[in-house]
Amino acid sequence: MQALAGIFAVTFPFFALVLCGYVAARSRLLPLDAVAGLNMFVLYFALPCMLWRFGSSTPAAQLFSPVVALIWLAVGLLLVAVAAGWARRRGGSWPDAAMGALVAAFPNSGFMGVPLILALLGEGAMGPVMASLLVDLVVTSSLCIGLSQWGAAGQHGVARAVGGALQGVLRNPMPWSILAGALAGATGFALWAPVDRTVALLADAASPVALFTIGAVLARAQMQTAVPDASAGRPLHDVGLITVLKLLVQPALVWAAGALAVRAGVLPQALLAPLVLTAALPSAANVSLLAERFGADNGRVARVILYSTVAAFFSFSVAVALLR
Repeated sequence: MQALAGIFAVTFPFFALVLCGYVAARSRLLPLDAVAGLNMFVLYFALPCMLWRFGSSTPAAQLFSPVVALIWLAVGLLLVAVAAGWARRRGGSWPDAAMGALVAAFPNSGFMGVPLILALLGEGAMGPVMASLLVDLVVTSSLCIGLSQWGAAGQHGVARAVGGALQGVLRNPMPWSILAGALAGATGFALWAPVDRTVALLADAASPVALFTIGAVLARAQMQTAVPDASAGRPLHDVGLITVLKLLVQPALVWAAGALAVRAGVLPQALLAPLVLTAALPSAANVSLLAERFGADNGRVARVILYSTVAAFFSFSVAVALLR
């Protein structure tokens, strides 16, 4: 119990900031129109600076580890197949199946994982977190966006959706920040001192503002989907299943595959814990925006994100205790 209390002492402030953002938006102390501005600040200014800093200080072998990428991709594809297949068998549309699969397989590694795992394990754990983020941004998201349009216009609809997803990846500053940081670290490039200080200030702001923004985004999504859409199809009633897939099945599968890789000598033992903890994170909040954009049931996705975030306060802490 003492060990668990010590873990809660580290994790509580992070989830408390999420709660603060949720309460602020829910009470309209933070106007809902301001949530998009907070999100843009984190996505385009603060978080890229943080990722650049860690990318420049993390060994390239960890950032671009083929073993880490293979483990993460294999587990992600399995979860996508299970979640999407379950939804389709229950009569769900392709958009609902695809976005349900994405919210089951895509953890909140950018906004929450980087600062939380950094506080728990230190900078040496950042490699697997950012490597998994690259896989999710480039592969998992593009695959699920393509699946969401499978029935829209045949293969041409899928091709257009995947093309649009890849364009979104190119416009997303997070993978570019990681790659630019890795290049800077490999070449020994250093920013001009005043610029470096500016980047440091923005990087330091990333953690609290990102966590606060997660709560605000959750509150906004819940409020905007509070009234059921009469034109929506039959509800799938699989929010609990997807939440279990995200918080329990994904970390268990990553641990099993990672442990085999460690035993085979192809994955350093030190990388296993941060990889599993990344999988134990709640669902990424931005999936709600994708669900709305691609015609899925946004209320269902928002509930998964909300429930997984609340439950992760306990499940993530237990995962930390088991891995220590």
